[in-house]
Amino acid sequence: MDYKKTNAPTTTVTRNMADFVTETGNVYESVSIIGKRANQIAAEIKDELLKKLNEFSSTTDNLEEQFENHEQIEISRFYERLPKPTLIAAQEFIDGKVYFRDPSKEASDEE
Repeated sequence: MDYKKTNAPTTTVTRNMADFVTETGNVYESVSIIGKRANQIAAEIKDELLKKLNEFSSTTDNLEEQFENHEQIEISRFYERLPKPTLIAAQEFIDGKVYFRDPSKEASDEE
């Protein structure tokens, strides 16, 4: 997913918990789903950032002075400005873009 184009806020927002209950019927279950999605997003962003930064890594290990690479600094700053994974996950949940299922409910429906 392209997190650069998300409509999630970049700062902390006070939210009405009633918005999170409509999908699951339980606030704690909703928070758990959002937390798991935030972990997935954080891992994806971290992998993407590391791939981009590895392009700048040197092949030789030496103790000489390392020069600053301005492109590398700009990439790092861009990722620092992105909304936090928890904010992205909460916005996805509110927008209905998060797929989740409860195996215990599915098992009780089959019986």
